[in-house]
Parts: sequence; structure tokens; C-alpha cells
Amino acid sequence: MNILDRYILKEFIKIFTLILISLTVLYLIADFFERIRMFLSNHATLGQMMSYSLWNMPMVLSQMVPVAVLLGTLLSFGILSKNYEITAVKANGVSLYRISLPIIILSFVICIAAFLLSEFITPYTNQKVKYTKFVEIQKREKLGSFKQNQIWYRGENGIYNFSMFDPQTNTLKGIRINLFDRGMNLYERIDAKEARWEDDRWVCKNLLVTTFPEGGFPLLEKISSRVIGLPERPSDFMAVQKSTGEMGLVELNRFIKKTRSEGYDTIRYRTDMNGKIAFPLVSVILAVLGISFSLRSERSGGIAHGIGIGIIIGFSYWLIFAFAISLGHAGTIPPVAAAWAANLILGFAALIMFMRVKT
Repeated sequence: MNILDRYILKEFIKIFTLILISLTVLYLIADFFERIRMFLSNHATLGQMMSYSLWNMPMVLSQMVPVAVLLGTLLSFGILSKNYEITAVKANGVSLYRISLPIIILSFVICIAAFLLSEFITPYTNQKVKYTKFVEIQKREKLGSFKQNQIWYRGENGIYNFSMFDPQTNTLKGIRINLFDRGMNLYERIDAKEARWEDDRWVCKNLLVTTFPEGGFPLLEKISSRVIGLPERPSDFMAVQKSTGEMGLVELNRFIKKTRSEGYDTIRYRTDMNGKIAFPLVSVILAVLGISFSLRSERSGGIAHGIGIGIIIGFSYWLIFAFAISLGHAGTIPPVAAAWAANLILGFAALIMFMRVKT
């Protein structure tokens, strides 16, 4: 690594770090004021509010890394261009492609670091965010557990076991409910394929009901549809069901395989799993785009200019990515295509622009 590479990396890292910290702090402040009513209505302490924000920080960092890479690239190269430093380098026979090489390499390193962060740290911290919100702040004592890719829940009437809960349709799937009397004697077990929340009640489909009369043999009954009187609402199970953000790739892949083997639709989870792989790689694409915009002409730099372009590019990526993911969730396009569509579109645009840079 020569002096020029160290100088460019030093300027980029300085700007990148400042932008990443600023964006993270701004997001946490905005998120705090968005949830202030929830904090106050539940009489949350200052420690609980700070704990919620601190546990939320890794997730915010992983989301802000691509934007920080883009803005860092635009501003660092823009400033170099405005100060005629790029002109001086070109006069010494160094091509613009060679100048951009250290930033591209560093963006790959940042990409790997962002992936490791989202794979090994944010799943744990996202679980802590949920625990802080539902247990410590909202005081939900009956919070269940998500073990062996299943939901176990200690309800008011018994112990419930579900394969999964779909928060989009408020549907429980793979239901096993054990109901106990006050003496903790099992008097009924309900097995059902699914239960949907309709008109403030749970409606089960395809039930097998086993009753245990005192001193008698168990009685089996098949029922096509029945309302079950569970006092819990969808929000109670939402607090237990792990989201894709609370699972790493290995755990998410196991969950998908098990759920598919039981005959349930997993397209939403498969889309999000591919998105977990595709999203960190956008840092490299945005770095190349930032370099291409900055080096279009030697006087096109400037802070305001760089921030403006960064906002437009970042917003465009998020728009395409979110739209494609929503299509994947709905099953309109395959999960792989949904996750990689934004990267492919921006990657192609970045490659074309980078090849047109006047060296």
C-alpha cells in the first residue's frame, strides 16, 4: 500500500465513520420520539429506555452501513476533486481506476463486516429489544418461548404449542393445545391444522379434539371448524414468534426446512433469507456508483452535490429493494429474484457508469 492509497483510505474512513455515527444517532433519536408514548404509558424507567435504544443499535448500524459507504465515497472523492488533488494525481500518470481501487477493496471488507454483524450479533440484540419492550416495559409475564422451531406458550387455560404464527394473516399453524383444570389435570387436547383470528376470536379448521373424562377412556372427535376460547390475542403470540431479523441464516434455514416439511408456505421466510445475503453486498455496488458520480468531471465535487446524489441513489435503492421484497412475500416473483433485483439493477448501472469514467 503506497502513500496515495493510505491518504485516500484515511479521508474515506474519516468521513464514513462520521456519517455512520451521525445517521445512527439520528435514527435512534427519531425512533425514541416515535415510541415515547409507549414508554410513558407503561411508566418505563430511564434505564429501560436507554436499554431499548442500545440493544437496537446493532440493527440500525447494519441498516445504515450502505448509505454511509455511498455518502462517504461521494464526499471523499468530491472533496479530492474540488481541491484539484485528483487532477494532480492524473498528471502524474495514475489512472482514476487505480485511485478508486482502495475504496472498492475496503467496501468489500465493510460488506463482510456488515454480514457478520447481521448474522451473529443483530439476531441476539433484536431478541433483547423484543424482551425489553414486552417484558421489562410492557410487563407481559406470560411471554412464551421459541424452541426447536416451535412456539411454546403458557396461557391462562393451558399450554399451547404451535409450529408458527403468521402475523400478516393473524394465523396460527400446526396447533397443539393442552387444557388443564384448576387442579392441573389434563381434560382436553386440541390438535388443528390452523386457527385464524376472525371477529376477535380464534376459528380453528380441521380439528381433532381429545377429551379426558375423569375415570374414563379418552374420547376422540373430528371437527371441521370450531371457535376455541383462547383469551390470548394475536399480539400475544407476535411477541413470541421469532422474526427473520431474530434468526441467523443457519437457524432460519432450519426453520424453513422444518416448516416446509410440515406442508406450510415459507415463501416469506425464503425471500427474507435471500435478502439477508443480498443486502450487505449493496455496499460494494454503492461504492462503485459513488466513485463513478464523483469522477464524472474534475469539478463536479462538493458536499451539497454529493449529499444530494447520495440521497437520490439511496432512496432509489430502498424503493426498488422494498418493492421487490414485497413482491417476493406475495409470491409474485421467486424469492431469489426478489432479494437480488435491486442489486442487479444498481450493479448493472454502476458497472456501466464506472466503465465510462474518463481516466
